[in-house]
Amino acid sequence: MRVAVVTESFLPQVNGVTNSVLRVLETLREANHEALVIAPDGEGVPKEFAGHRVKTIPSIPIQSLLPVGMPVGIPTRRLEHLIDGFAPDIFHLASPLMLGSFSAKIAKKFEIPTLSVYQTDLAGFARHYGFDIAHSSLRKLVGKIHAQTDRTLAPSSSACIELTSQGVKEVYLWQRGVNLELFSPERKSDLLRRLWDPTGKKLIIGFVGRLANEKRIKDLRYLDRDGSIQLIITGDGPAQSKLRRELPNAIFMGYKGGEDLAEIYASLDLFIHPGPNETFCQAVQEALSSGVPCIVPKTGGPADLVRHGATGYVINTHRPDELEAAVLHFKLRNDRLKMALAARESVQKRTWPIINSQLLNHYNELLTKKQVQLDGSAA
Repeated sequence: MRVAVVTESFLPQVNGVTNSVLRVLETLREANHEALVIAPDGEGVPKEFAGHRVKTIPSIPIQSLLPVGMPVGIPTRRLEHLIDGFAPDIFHLASPLMLGSFSAKIAKKFEIPTLSVYQTDLAGFARHYGFDIAHSSLRKLVGKIHAQTDRTLAPSSSACIELTSQGVKEVYLWQRGVNLELFSPERKSDLLRRLWDPTGKKLIIGFVGRLANEKRIKDLRYLDRDGSIQLIITGDGPAQSKLRRELPNAIFMGYKGGEDLAEIYASLDLFIHPGPNETFCQAVQEALSSGVPCIVPKTGGPADLVRHGATGYVINTHRPDELEAAVLHFKLRNDRLKMALAARESVQKRTWPIINSQLLNHYNELLTKKQVQLDGSAA
């Protein structure tokens, strides 16, 4: 199988879209399939990954449109030439925007099946920043883009509902995988916990992610004021300086990855992600895999990942009373170990091999459907 992977985000950018694309490329290599990656250009973009070629398209930064840091690929005739030269059997459009939309039109021209993956809630970001007109326009645009593909995979039930409401017909739930070996309770570090809390008496609560306003990390200020709690903030981003002022008692770890990040997750008592616009939230899944219960908002993808009262708490995280009540309830529990085990168990069947085997099934179903149509027209 030859797969044209058109992505709006790729290395050296590290985010949810990039991470998913990398895991897909690794799966295609292991299954002896060939891929061509097409991504926006930029400094540091690799020429290949997992044995697959990477080709770039001119781009512009999206900061002029929305306050999120990512370039947008500009469709050119080069894109069609690249695709025509590769002769793909199927298109995989990762979080399609301008580049993905143009690719879907090319696929239709060449009668090639297309699978799109919905990952970034740009409309939600626009609403958060007060761009109501942009929110409405982006919502319609995203729906229109996915509606022109043969099948759309969405990471949560809320995302499936949203896309269906925009007229997208073929929408299927496809979550994300997690590395159970890397993100494990066994990574817990007593040394790290002592560095965070020399008294050994505080409840250690952490956040991992991009430090940006749409993540609503400032809502944790109510917890930061509690002397019995130690906040651990891991990540980097444009809001870091502001957050250091708003959360003066928090410990900021900076950007971490690999084993260092896994150690941080496993050393927490409780994880929280207050951002309301997450289509999935890999950080929550990594925390659960580390045996750490999570507090998540009722909106967006994280609500699918946490069972309220069993593996964490699903609440209105922007409300101080609900946030403080959830933390107090956790403090008073005498079954925290049971909760930690349940958190780990909840992701056991969401490894990347399992998740990506589902993706390959979607590819094969689209190719079979296309072949049936060709056979029917020939008859």
